[in-house]
Amino acid sequence: MKKVIWITLLSFAITAKSQEKPKSFSLNLEEAIIYALTNNYSSINARRDITSAKEKKWETTAMGLPQINAGFDYGNNFEYMVQGVTGGGPLGGIAGGVRTIAFSTNHNMNARATLSQLLFDGSYIVALQASKTYLKFYENAKQKTDAEIKEMVVNAYGNVLLAEESILILVKNKTILEKTFIDTRETFKSGLIEEENVEQLQITLSTIKSNLSNTKRILIIANNMLKITLGIEITDDLKLTDKLDILMINNLDAAFSQGEFSPSQNVNYQMALNFQEQLQLEYKLQKSKALPSLGANLNIGYNAFANQFAFFTPAQKWNNFSNLGIGLNVPIFSSLARSSRTQQAKIAFEKARTQLTETEQKLKLQYASAKSEYEFSIEEFTTAKTNLNLAERIEKKQQIKFTEGLSSSFDFSEAQRQLYGAQQNYLQSMVNIINKKASLEKVINKK
Repeated sequence: MKKVIWITLLSFAITAKSQEKPKSFSLNLEEAIIYALTNNYSSINARRDITSAKEKKWETTAMGLPQINAGFDYGNNFEYMVQGVTGGGPLGGIAGGVRTIAFSTNHNMNARATLSQLLFDGSYIVALQASKTYLKFYENAKQKTDAEIKEMVVNAYGNVLLAEESILILVKNKTILEKTFIDTRETFKSGLIEEENVEQLQITLSTIKSNLSNTKRILIIANNMLKITLGIEITDDLKLTDKLDILMINNLDAAFSQGEFSPSQNVNYQMALNFQEQLQLEYKLQKSKALPSLGANLNIGYNAFANQFAFFTPAQKWNNFSNLGIGLNVPIFSSLARSSRTQQAKIAFEKARTQLTETEQKLKLQYASAKSEYEFSIEEFTTAKTNLNLAERIEKKQQIKFTEGLSSSFDFSEAQRQLYGAQQNYLQSMVNIINKKASLEKVINKK
């Protein structure tokens, strides 16, 4: 019976899951970026890292705050431990002899509470500073994650638009070529042209059909990749509202790359600086271990003893106790072990300073490279646009010549292939402008 119930419940759960309707999203590029910064899986975990770092910071802070602990002990001495004493004294016995005596009762109970407070410890002061740096590291890591997500969204969004535009062009080319192929085939049947002309067009048409099928598959993959980047389910519906040419125009800004670049604004520089600060604090921590530490403890409690278990009766006597203790620990000599650890920390700190300088120089080079690539993408677009216009004119002329029998099928097919290549180069050049600007914005840390 239980098995039937479980199977029924499982069936209901599967049915309910299968009946969940996919969500629908309609996003432009800016909306997609905003959505991804909240819902991307890496972004979610980056926020969790910050929350964890905040908890770690408080954990470190709490080490220097008052600590209260309580305890409760109960003992049942079913076999006493005895103590040997020399006889002849107040405890009786034969003078000079040894007798045993038990200093215990059948039952004993102890309840206590301890208040401890760290008064001074150089390591604790450094640890407080380190906890702030620790938190700053994860805040910088979150900022770096956001910058990477933004670039990923731009690239994925552009790839989807590229595939969509490629499909439109391929469909258009296929329609035109099919008509030309049919007309040419009819002309061949009339005996006015050679069969080679038909076969050449058939090869070109087959290639276009194959490219069209492949591009449709690429569109599905690109769309799913964008969904993963956004942090939505692959089964959800996603519609992109931006158009490739409009996005390209919005990112076509030659003056953008002419601004001043400050490496200190880049998150990689900030993380390298943060790493240097951490190792500097580690160096200070090792030096602080040569300082004394001071702490205090306050203990209060009650204990009781009885041969019959009657601790919770009014007749039971409880004895209170309390004490205050202060402990001072002064490091004196460690056979130079502390000095060795301090020197190691100093060397690590100096290495971090060198790495920071290296990061600064690499960022300058990265900026110069990103700037050059962005400027080249603009030049490449201008060239691709000109080449497309020329390829369209050449293809049109060759088509007229081919139709009138003044040109061979090979020349016409070559002009078509040149046009198709120019079309793809033109689309790719628009995507390159969008992607290269995103890369440049990432380097300069543009919000």
